[in-house]
Amino acid sequence: MEPAMRSLLSDNSRYVESFRLFLQNSTEHQCMQEFIESRLPDVVSSIGDGKSAINVLGVGSGSGEIDLQIFSKIQARYPGVTINTDIVEPSSEQILSYKERVAKTPGLENINFTWHKKTSSEFELQVKEKSERKYDLIHMIQMLYYVKDVPTTLRFFRSLLAPDGKLLIILVSGNSGWSTLWKKYGSRLPLNDLCLYITAGDVADMLSADGAKHQCYDLPSDMDITECFIDGDKNGDLLLDFLTETCEFNKNAPCELREEIFQDLKSPGCSSVKNEKVIFNNNLSAIVVESD
Repeated sequence: MEPAMRSLLSDNSRYVESFRLFLQNSTEHQCMQEFIESRLPDVVSSIGDGKSAINVLGVGSGSGEIDLQIFSKIQARYPGVTINTDIVEPSSEQILSYKERVAKTPGLENINFTWHKKTSSEFELQVKEKSERKYDLIHMIQMLYYVKDVPTTLRFFRSLLAPDGKLLIILVSGNSGWSTLWKKYGSRLPLNDLCLYITAGDVADMLSADGAKHQCYDLPSDMDITECFIDGDKNGDLLLDFLTETCEFNKNAPCELREEIFQDLKSPGCSSVKNEKVIFNNNLSAIVVESD
């Protein structure tokens, strides 16, 4: 009898280990940094016009690496202007890492940080119970997979935008290898209620259905998954766990499913082969939503 498969999110330490390996093997952060350098200055160019302070909300900000890069672009456009930022992050470990990063980073004197150890839905309840500020920039980077009702969540955070405010969403692209895997195997993998298989293409469709004005940007990215095909390779096993969101996939998946996924991971729908390395299509998309 095959052992039961369980979600990778059920084992936090293995999830963190596989996620760190994913970042090492992919150009995920580099492609986001390229977007921040080349496109974000235009996105934030008018969010603070005529304002004595700029309000920013980060939802699922993790350890803050991308947040601080975003702040640098706002500071460059509005030097000396006070930035009030609320950070919504459910992981106490990530919040601690974020605070440590802030403590080591110079030039943040005009930024007031407030951390909320909450999920986005818990923050939503808090805001609905009492009147809160409107935000000039809200960013939700790689986090919409973890909400139960995406259309409602999008409407809520759009409602928090100040005039001329912008909502920045980054997710895997609808033409990525992730999309191929999820569409074909989502129903056979141990998805739990903590995670949704959703792409930027799905989100763009939801925004269009609601009449929300938005613009999409492609963020090309890849990931070296060669180690996944080396029998008994620890890093390969961890990357495979991350790709399938399954704890110890190689050990616990039915043989037929494992063989199918291995075959598809090498197919053009997911990857390309370059210099004998298997390179997974990790393309992302950024969506910038205008205030109503």
